[in-house]
Amino acid sequence: MERKIKRQVRGFRTQDGAGVNLVRVLGHETMEEYDPILMLDSFDSTNPDDYTAGFPMHPHRGIETISYVYRGQMVHRDSLGNEDSISDGEVQWMTAGSGILHEEKLPASERMLGVQLWLNLPSKDKMTAPSYHSIKNDEIEEINLENGKLRLLAGQYKDSNGYMGRYLPLDYYDIHLDPNASISIDTDPDRLVMIFTLSGEVSVGGELVREKTAAKLTSGDKVELKSTEKNAQVLFISSEPLGEPIAWGGPIVMNTKAELQKAFTDLDQGTFLQKKMSYDN
Repeated sequence: MERKIKRQVRGFRTQDGAGVNLVRVLGHETMEEYDPILMLDSFDSTNPDDYTAGFPMHPHRGIETISYVYRGQMVHRDSLGNEDSISDGEVQWMTAGSGILHEEKLPASERMLGVQLWLNLPSKDKMTAPSYHSIKNDEIEEINLENGKLRLLAGQYKDSNGYMGRYLPLDYYDIHLDPNASISIDTDPDRLVMIFTLSGEVSVGGELVREKTAAKLTSGDKVELKSTEKNAQVLFISSEPLGEPIAWGGPIVMNTKAELQKAFTDLDQGTFLQKKMSYDN
């Protein structure tokens, strides 16, 4: 059965961090329907003043943050002194687990274009040891399509395998379609499947998805994406819904209010960093 569009969410402009202008697409109001994707922020600017303020040191617990910088650069630094950068087509995958402090700097570039996802962690893994991994361009397979290409950022596409997350399966594709082109993707009927139009527009089941819009798809074993008369760049995201309670406060996502309060108490008392972070790179 072919997947169609169940719900569309158009992003809105806001600020976060020290004054970074971004487009927030998914958040508190969508967390149950888009489970396990908690948040999706998009960055798209040719004005460095929109983003160079960056995200100063801040805490996370209970989630994974996955940043894809298609154009531009992001520099990561964490509370244990690790530092790394990704740029032009690379991915930063950070497992916050039991707790980490980190910062993200966004140096000036010709264009800053990318997305950050928050992927929820299962309750049994909320307090796992934090880790960091960057997925460089030489690890990302580019698969030629008849009328475009697919960049395998993570997971599996047909017989090709990319970086595999440890806690939830995540198929993450960056799909580029020429004008009036299409791609059909086989999907697991039990998984959440959503798309995000990073640039341009596509149609699914005859319904148009405009630029900077997330669309959750109905259940099915395949989906067809069709571009319009212009080029399109679409992010395809597939994972397993958790169906667990969510207690979300700022940068921390747990399962109960008591766990959330414990996290903030740990921050106040200086006991937030409970497990040694590994640097998986």
